Amino acid sequence: MSNIREQLLAKTAGIKATDARKPDAMRRASRTETAPGMAGALAAAQLRVQELESSGTSSQLPVGEISPNPWQPRRVFNEAKLTELAESIREVGLMQPIVVRRADATYQIIAGERRWRAHKMLGLDSMQAVVIECTDHDMAVLALVENLRRDDLTDYEISVSIRRSEQEFPDRKCMAEALGMSRAGLYRYFAFESLPEFVRKTLDLQPGLLGGHAAQDIVTALKKYGEDGLRAASDLWPDVVNGDLPQGKYAASIGTLAAKRGSSGDVGGGRSIEKFFAGHEHAGNITKDLGNFTVKIKTAMLTEDQEREIREVIGRLFSTQSRGS
Repeated sequence: MSNIREQLLAKTAGIKATDARKPDAMRRASRTETAPGMAGALAAAQLRVQELESSGTSSQLPVGEISPNPWQPRRVFNEAKLTELAESIREVGLMQPIVVRRADATYQIIAGERRWRAHKMLGLDSMQAVVIECTDHDMAVLALVENLRRDDLTDYEISVSIRRSEQEFPDRKCMAEALGMSRAGLYRYFAFESLPEFVRKTLDLQPGLLGGHAAQDIVTALKKYGEDGLRAASDLWPDVVNGDLPQGKYAASIGTLAAKRGSSGDVGGGRSIEKFFAGHEHAGNITKDLGNFTVKIKTAMLTEDQEREIREVIGRLFSTQSRGS
């Protein structure tokens, strides 16, 4: 694949980045590219598929014996578009065979998963496919590059596929080069791996909730604020899920809430410490945890009258509770 990519460098050097040609360019602004960038990587991947396909054999395969590419980044498929594709296949048939490779007694899809899903939707028993020989490395690169520039593919989906594909590359530098992105852009996808489990579980179902920049900012905030930050992130996450808190403000909100709790002495585990003052001088603390509510006052801060008054208040409170019980 590297040879093909080298051959394409000159041809693709003048290709504009895909974002420059699309009205929603801002949506992919975070995907840092290298020259010729993803446009070149995509061209190389397409050429590689054609090269592999020309050496394959066309067959009618059972739909049930075909499985998705294990490196496929897409986790959510647009049902409406799948339905349109299925109707098109029902009316005019499959215009282009899918590309697969043998995997034990079954076949893995290299290109054409939407066509395969449309056949399943129609309840068809078989479909036309080109069977080729393909390495795990080619499978990983082709699956990623084919989908990287799709507008409806989320940063989280890409991050999951990148982590799954990492072992197919000698190092992350080679991986970034194969995918046509900078190492900074690649590491942004790896930030999702450091998010709390409760965030990643939600993203498995709603992968579009966070982009790469937001994920990186969240990880930075969590490292800065530690346990206070993690609790704040947990408390605020439902607001992100519900759409009440924009993803771009989530990290800053974590910092604000964590700092506020830290200043009031919230130390976690259901325990809180509140300081009180006499003028500008620290007079004592009120501590509350799962088992106790404790008031500590510095002796020097109390007059005899104040101490007697406090004792009388406590006496009245608990004598009233005793009579009530």
